[in-house]
Amino acid sequence: MKLSGHQLKDSADIAKLITELAEKAKSYHSQVDNVRPVQPAHVGRLNNLVDQVHSGRGRPLFYPYVGTGAGQGVYVELEDGSIKMDLINGIGIHILGHGDERVMAASLRGALSDIVMQGNLQPNLEYIEFTNKMVELASRGSRLRHAWLATCGTMANENALKICRQKVTPARKIVAMSNAFAGRSTMMAEVTDNPAFKEGLPEYHEVLRLPFYDKRDPQSAQRALEKLRSYIEQNPKDICCFTFEPMQGEGGYKVAPREYFLPLLELCQKTKIPVWADEVQTFCRTGQFFAYEKLGIGEFIDVCTVAKTAQNGVTLYTEEFNPKPGLIAGTFSGSSVSLAAGLEVLKILDEGSFMGAGGHIEKIHQNFIAMLNRLNESGPTKGLLQDAEGLGLMVAVTPFDGSKEKQLELLKKLFANGLMAFGCGRDPYRLRFLLPAVTTEQDIERAGRILEQSVKELT
Repeated sequence: MKLSGHQLKDSADIAKLITELAEKAKSYHSQVDNVRPVQPAHVGRLNNLVDQVHSGRGRPLFYPYVGTGAGQGVYVELEDGSIKMDLINGIGIHILGHGDERVMAASLRGALSDIVMQGNLQPNLEYIEFTNKMVELASRGSRLRHAWLATCGTMANENALKICRQKVTPARKIVAMSNAFAGRSTMMAEVTDNPAFKEGLPEYHEVLRLPFYDKRDPQSAQRALEKLRSYIEQNPKDICCFTFEPMQGEGGYKVAPREYFLPLLELCQKTKIPVWADEVQTFCRTGQFFAYEKLGIGEFIDVCTVAKTAQNGVTLYTEEFNPKPGLIAGTFSGSSVSLAAGLEVLKILDEGSFMGAGGHIEKIHQNFIAMLNRLNESGPTKGLLQDAEGLGLMVAVTPFDGSKEKQLELLKKLFANGLMAFGCGRDPYRLRFLLPAVTTEQDIERAGRILEQSVKELT
C-alpha cells in the first residue's frame, strides 16, 4: 500500500498544479523589471502601512519599505508603486533575488505538508533531505559530519557555543574578534563587539578579543597571534573556543587572507581549543559554499554555523563534537516551507555555474568592484567611494569621509533614487551590498548610475 503522504508528493496532478501556479505567479513578478519612481496615487497607502509598523512594534522602519509581494531578480516593488534595486536582500537572505520560479514551486510543495513547523522531535522528509544536503556540502572540504537545525543564525550560534563548552567543560571563556557580530540573544550580544547593540545589558567578561586583520598594518597578524598566546597562558584550560567570521559583516566587510588565520588555527589545534567558524553571512556567498573552502582551512573547523541563504539556521559539527543528548534541542527546527525552499536554493547553486573559479559569483564580484573603483577614480565621484572590497557577493565601500552622518545621508538618497543598500562598520562607516547571485552586468551598470547620481546630489 502506498502511503498517503507519498501519494501526495508523487501526484502528477498536484505537480502540474504547482507548476502552473508558479508560472502564473511568475507572469506577475516578471513585470517588475526596472527601477520605477514613486507613484503618487499609492503614496498614502504606503505611509499608512509604515505608520502601522511603527505603532505595532514601537519603532519606525529604517526605510519606508513595505513590499507588495512582487519582484524579479534584483528588483522589488513597494506599496508606493516604486521599484527598487534590492542590493541588501533582507541582510543576505534572498541569494537568488526575488521571484525565482523554482524556489516558489518548492515553497508551494512545502506548504502542502500536514504541518507548518517541523521540529527536532517530529520531523518530516523535508527536515531529513535538507539536513542530508547540508552535511553533504559541508563534508566536501572539512571534517564536519553532522547538522542540527534551528530557526535562525542566532540560535545556530547558541547551539555552537554550547557544543564547544560541553566538549571542554568547565572552560567558559570565548576568544572572538574585535568588531565581531554574532547575533541578538543575550549571549551572542556579549560575543558581538558593538556597544550600541547591547546598551543596558550586563557585561559577563567571558569574551577575549583578538584584533582582526588590517591590510594597512603588516604586523596585525603577528599581534593577533601574540595576543592569542597571552590569552592561553593567562587562562589555562578556561578557553572554550575560538570563534571568527571568515569575513566580518557588521564589522565593516573586512577580509583576511589565509596567512592571517592559519597560525591562529594551528595554535588552537595544538592547545586543543575548539574552532567555531561563524558563516551565517558568508555561506554560499564567497564563490564556494563555505568560506573555509575558499580560504583552504576546512581541516581546522570543529563547529560551523550557517543561516540566511539556507533559509534556516544550521549548526554543523564533527563526529568528535557530537553533543550529548539533551544539550541542544528546540521545539522548532524550521518551517516546512523554509526547509523545502532552502533545499531548492542549495540544489540550484550546486547544479548551476555559480560556484568556483570563473563562476557567476566571482564574475559579479569582479564587475561590481570594478564599477565602484571606476566611480572613485574619475569624474564627479572621484575620491568619494573609497576602498571597495569584500568577498564574493559581499561588497563594501567607504563613502565621502567615512562618517556616520554622511553614510546615512547617502543611504537615504540611494533609496530615494531606487537602490537599497545598508551600512556596516565603525570609523569608517561603510556602505554594504549583499548582491543576488542572479545579478547581471546590466544591473551593475544601472546600480553604478544610481550611485553616481546620488553622490553628485550630495556634493
